[in-house]
Amino acid sequence: MYTMQANVAEILSGFLIEGVAMRYSQFVPRLYNLCLSLGFQPGKIMPSRAFCSDESQGYPIILIAKHFGTFPFDHGLVGGIVATDRHGPHAHHGKDLVIILASHVGYDPDTARFGEYRREQTEHRDISSNCGKICSVLHWYQDEYSFAQRNILLRRAGGRHLLVIDNQLLRNDREEGLFLRLERLAQCSDEGGWKALNTLSTSKAFEAAPEFIGTVPETAWNGGRGAPIGDYLTPDLFAFKRAMPADVETQQHLEANLFHAMPHVVTARWPALVAAQINVQVEFDRAFRTIVKSDEYRGHHLLFIAGLNIDVSPKEGQLFPLNKFVPWAAYIQSPDGNGYTVEQSELVERLREQASENPRQIDLESAIRAMRAEQEVKLHL
Repeated sequence: MYTMQANVAEILSGFLIEGVAMRYSQFVPRLYNLCLSLGFQPGKIMPSRAFCSDESQGYPIILIAKHFGTFPFDHGLVGGIVATDRHGPHAHHGKDLVIILASHVGYDPDTARFGEYRREQTEHRDISSNCGKICSVLHWYQDEYSFAQRNILLRRAGGRHLLVIDNQLLRNDREEGLFLRLERLAQCSDEGGWKALNTLSTSKAFEAAPEFIGTVPETAWNGGRGAPIGDYLTPDLFAFKRAMPADVETQQHLEANLFHAMPHVVTARWPALVAAQINVQVEFDRAFRTIVKSDEYRGHHLLFIAGLNIDVSPKEGQLFPLNKFVPWAAYIQSPDGNGYTVEQSELVERLREQASENPRQIDLESAIRAMRAEQEVKLHL
């Protein structure tokens, strides 16, 4: 299982969104022109996309076909996972090769909320989760976190700051669940360890650690039964435990990508957005390492670009969403196998240097009319 070793907060702080998101109608022609600047041959480029299967990803696919002159190869699994066993087939389908990896997240402009998307084809234009796969993975972790938020109480009694913690959260023999970092919450006793000051019917009371007390305003401590810890249960105060598969690209692969970052995900203002960002970063790193080892890509120009698709919910009567692309990183490889990575700031700059017009783009309607006018081909068995 691939894990994120670096500090999650530092990683996320380096993933800019504001000011770098591009409308797909500008991103795709810029990407095509970037390919030409790298020596790719017009008419011989085979794009591939590693997108989720949601219908909200359709407009980006149409634009890729329009500007590259062919429908993109399918390199993706649900949730924005790269199917690395498809490198070989992709390489055989074109002279020069492009892979676009993107997890996606919905955005409702009416409420300015991430993780939601209006489904035009539902009976009442319903708002639902987006990406549905990511949001379904998050539900269990969000429920565990919500339980802990409600069942750790901040109480002030006899001049002491107390934490009243539900017994379930103190059971270390559980096979899965949210586990507290008690050493950061409760004051260690003189004998060592954490001894309860009071044992209640379904919980235990501990004296709060001075370090934790310093992070919580005095007004949050309740002199009666106690007040729920709520958002003061920050990601450094707990971790999750859950069985994760050891193999990759399974149904649980997305969950495995997010697992070590889950405390930061569930405490974020927009969990689905943060989860999509993290998945893009993990998948780019993982897929990059399979690409550089792939003999199939030698002898080809290759551009592997990763980013975030933001699906802006369509207005009533609008056929497609206003998709935006947030570039994260790219890997560029020459036919001799030598390559280099391009980080976000440089990637954004290089894309913006390219023209947002593509004179080689195809007219899909004309192409469809031409195909309809073609003489029918009889099939002979």
